[in-house]
Amino acid sequence: MLGGMAREENLTTENDGDVGAFLDAVPDERRRADAWTLLPVMERATGEPPRLWGTSIVGFGRYHYRYASGREGDAAAAGFSPRRTSTTVYVPLGFDDLGDLLGRLGPHTTTVSCLHVRRLDAVDLGVLEELVRSSYARTVAHRWE
Repeated sequence: MLGGMAREENLTTENDGDVGAFLDAVPDERRRADAWTLLPVMERATGEPPRLWGTSIVGFGRYHYRYASGREGDAAAAGFSPRRTSTTVYVPLGFDDLGDLLGRLGPHTTTVSCLHVRRLDAVDLGVLEELVRSSYARTVAHRWE
């Protein structure tokens, strides 16, 4: 809440930030290396070029959402962020129907729409690419109304 009113604008918007400079500036060496490894995986899985969303998310493609409440906006259809303790891969529609892939991925945790990987070299990158490809396709095909 800001000034007693719910914040309506999306703070994580697509921008013209330099993805390479962002990745080069990731302070942790492991997160930085993992981000550079993940970048082409995400590009292949989505067929989209990387774009910076907000100040810390590398996004691929976009979708427009509209909720029953009337709130609407645009978001990355797939993305990742090199966070302090793990790399987070964004899966907008969550993990329903992705259980088989998650079971074959390797060490990870999930929250509602986030896949957290502490060590990218400990997971199967082919499975991760397949998971992102499936999630991306579901996200862009979903009716958000």
